[in-house]
Amino acid sequence: MAFRIWIVAAALACALRPAMAGDLKPAVDGWRATHEADVIGTLDSLTRLPSVAADPKGLAAAAAFLKDQLGQRGFATELLSGSPGAPSVVFGSLAVPGAKRTVVFYAHYDGQPVTPSQWASDPFVPLMRNGPLKPDAKTIDWKNAKGRFDPEWRLFGRAVADDKTSIVSFLAAFDALKALGRKPSVNLKVFWEGEEEAGSPHLAQILTANRDRLAADLWLIGDGPVHQSRTPSLYFGARGVCDFEMTLYGPIRALHDGHYGNWVPNPAAMAANLIAQMRDDDGNILIPGFSNDVRPLTKEESAALAALPPIDDELKKEFQIGRSEGTQGLFASVMRPALNIRGIRAGEVGPAANNAIPIDADVSIDFRLVPDQTPQSVRTRVEDFLRAKGWTIVSTVPDAATRFAHPRLIRLSWDTGGYAAYRADMRAPASRAVIAAANEAAGRPVAILPMSGASVPMVLFETVLHEPLVGLPVVNHDDSQHAANENIRLQNLWDGIATYAALMSRLDW
Repeated sequence: MAFRIWIVAAALACALRPAMAGDLKPAVDGWRATHEADVIGTLDSLTRLPSVAADPKGLAAAAAFLKDQLGQRGFATELLSGSPGAPSVVFGSLAVPGAKRTVVFYAHYDGQPVTPSQWASDPFVPLMRNGPLKPDAKTIDWKNAKGRFDPEWRLFGRAVADDKTSIVSFLAAFDALKALGRKPSVNLKVFWEGEEEAGSPHLAQILTANRDRLAADLWLIGDGPVHQSRTPSLYFGARGVCDFEMTLYGPIRALHDGHYGNWVPNPAAMAANLIAQMRDDDGNILIPGFSNDVRPLTKEESAALAALPPIDDELKKEFQIGRSEGTQGLFASVMRPALNIRGIRAGEVGPAANNAIPIDADVSIDFRLVPDQTPQSVRTRVEDFLRAKGWTIVSTVPDAATRFAHPRLIRLSWDTGGYAAYRADMRAPASRAVIAAANEAAGRPVAILPMSGASVPMVLFETVLHEPLVGLPVVNHDDSQHAANENIRLQNLWDGIATYAALMSRLDW
């Protein structure tokens, strides 16, 4: 399998440069080994700032902290805003004498909301443990630790992995290059967003208003986890997303299910039947025409998927599941669109259950889109499907006349913040240059994903700026991002520093 990975990576990189074994990577690793406490200190300080949507002061403090960090390193800095009161984008630029290319490094400094009661420790007081959160996990006093840090230690805190590790990796890599006397090979720009976890509502506006200052030859999107095998990775696109809530209506009041069951329509049963009509047990979407617009994979993309290290069996053990949906494997599966049921609510269960027909059922759904689907085309397909199945669609709570006039009544509420998918050409010169530099940083061929299964608004950058993008993930796949007890494994941070250093100083096309 390693040989197959090498063949694909080598073909895509076109033998751009000899490996950096004995060159940059050992030097960067050596610098990092003597500055580990300083690097963790920066990440600790940044994670202590509660940069979540519910805390505007925390977001502003994080933006000011990062602006200062860039300024200390000689970057020209600005805070870019889409509207008064919205979180700022931290923008920095550094011209490098003799550089012919300009690369923008993207990350986001905001994090997901927190429910403190679900955390084993304060989400905004970072805590080092000796590994994953298990009953025997030990707390580490890293500030007083002697010698090298154990690379399996993990720092816990909200946004520490998603996405503040990418930011600190960039800062540490820049410091390493400066200390080693290695100048970047490209002009550097930084674009650190503060509302990615809120759906980037002002991103398109900021990109449009600052199109000239954001001009570049390449964007590197520092977000997401590496391959589950822990192989350093790149991704060349991301699925799009759109979501909606639907409410199915039954009787105006809950009714005894002995007296009225089998006669009064049960909204919980209707919801279950409708979901089964929309997707099958292997995750295939059954809505007619839904996949008509799907762009097929190229032969290079298919070859990259085939060369990925096998991981399905290990993940089944990790997640304690007896099967997967479909037989294609994880990464082939995320190349196709998905209909995900985020939640279902109708009546009560367990001790709170009663023998009654509920009045309604709520279902929350998100779609993960692939090129060339759009949120609007998905909405059209879904609503056409529902009408063909006899449903009357409303947008507000129905009154008595509406309820009586329509036998199948459903209320839809679509989120307007969705976006389409993006997939770059892996054969393009910029793509091949990134692969070559990443291979050098890893000291081995990296895992190449044609598209991330998650949704990142890469398409917004491409639509406004028309510049190529490549995803640069560095964090561990089991980092609990978007959940309680988020964490970063130190080896992933160390690898991230080496990768960012290579991409600052070794890119050439």
